[in-house]
Amino acid sequence: MKKIPLLLAGILALLFLESFDPDRQLQTRHSETAPDWGFFAHRRINRLAALTLPPEMMVFFKPNIDWISDHATDPDMRRYATPWEGPRHYIDLDEYGAPPFEQLPRSFLPALMQHTEILAVLERGDTVVVYGGDHPPAENPELPWERFFSKHILPNFSSGDGSLNVDSLQVFLKSGSREIPAVQSVFFQENLSKHGILPWHLQRIQGWLTNAFRQRDSKRILRYCADIGHYVGDAHVPLHTTSNYNGQKTGQVGIHGFWESRIPELFADEEYDYFVGKPEYLPQTAEYFWDVVLASHSMVDSVLGIERAMRLHFPEDRQMCPDMRNGRVIIAPCRDFAAAYQEAMQGMVERRLRAAIHGVASIWYTAWIDAGQPDLSKLDLPLSTEEELREEEAIRQKFNAGKILGRPEGE
Repeated sequence: MKKIPLLLAGILALLFLESFDPDRQLQTRHSETAPDWGFFAHRRINRLAALTLPPEMMVFFKPNIDWISDHATDPDMRRYATPWEGPRHYIDLDEYGAPPFEQLPRSFLPALMQHTEILAVLERGDTVVVYGGDHPPAENPELPWERFFSKHILPNFSSGDGSLNVDSLQVFLKSGSREIPAVQSVFFQENLSKHGILPWHLQRIQGWLTNAFRQRDSKRILRYCADIGHYVGDAHVPLHTTSNYNGQKTGQVGIHGFWESRIPELFADEEYDYFVGKPEYLPQTAEYFWDVVLASHSMVDSVLGIERAMRLHFPEDRQMCPDMRNGRVIIAPCRDFAAAYQEAMQGMVERRLRAAIHGVASIWYTAWIDAGQPDLSKLDLPLSTEEELREEEAIRQKFNAGKILGRPEGE
C-alpha cells in the first residue's frame, strides 16, 4: 500500500481519535468513558476534501481552509444547544422495515407528509385529526397538501413550535370544500425526527449551498460547506444508520468508539492511504445521499457480527488493555484485538473515510457547478459579526457544560 509522508501520517494518526462525532467517546464494557479526544476527524475530512478541489474553487477555499476545517465540528456542538440538531446526524433505517426500504420516500417533503399529523383543538376541548393517521392525502385528493406543507410546516420543521395558524388552515380546507367549525388552535406532530433525518437533511442543505454559490454569498458558502462536510462524514459511518447505534441492543456497548475511534488511532499512520483523486460531478445528489446511507447500512451486520464472533474466540485477557489518555488510565481494546478486527473487516474503516473525503469534495463541487460556476476569486473573505461571535460562544459554553440534547449516540 502506498505510504504517506511521516508528518501527514502523524496528523492522520490523530484523525479519528474522537471519530465522526465528538460526543461519542470511546467506551468499553469494563471501564468508565474515556475523556473527550477532540474533533480531528471532521476537521480533517473537510481539510483534505478542500485540497482536492479544482483551481477555480481552490482560489476561495485555500484562504479559508482553516475556517472550513475548524467549523466542521459546529453541528456536533449544536447538539448540546438545541434538540433539533441531533436527528440530522443519523437515520435508523431498521425502523422502516427491510432493505431496500421501498416504502420510505427518498425526498424530504413526501417523507414529512407520510410521517406527520395535523390536529385541531376544538372550542369544546376535543382534538380531531385533520391530516395523517386515518386521514391520508388520498381522502381529499382535491387539496394540494404538498403546497400547504411547503408553506406552513416545512419552514417550521426545526423551530420546536408545532403550532399552525387557524385561519390559514381554514382557508386551505375551504378550497377543497371542507371546513372544521369551532377550532380553537391547530398544531402538527411529526414522527420523522425520532428515527433521524440524515439523508433528507443533506438534500436540503445541498440546495442551500447551491443557492449560496449562486448568490456569491461567501459567508453562507463556508458555513454550509462546513456543515455538509460533517453530515456526509456521518453518513459514511455504518452505526449512524441503525437504532443499535452503539451495540446496546446486542450486548456490544462500546463498539461505536471501537470502530470509528480506536482502530484509526492505532493504524491510520501505518496503513491508511488518503489519495482519493479529484471530485466528481453528481447529477443526482439525492440519489447519492441515499446510496451512501444504504451502503453504510449494508455494513452494519458485519460491524456487529464480526466483533461479536471475535469476542467469543479471542482470548479474553487480550481484548481490553490499559491505555493513557489526558493523564488518565482508561481501558480500551488491545492493539492485537483491534488489528484482528480491522483485518476481519478487510479495511472497512479506511474505505469509508476515503469515501467520505471524496464525497464531501464532490458535493461542494456539484453545488458550484449547479450554481453556474461563479467566479470565486472575487468573493470577499467573510468576517464574523459580534452577534455571530456571541452565538458561537453561547453554543461553546453549552457544549462545555456537557449535556447533550437528544440521543447520546455513543452511549
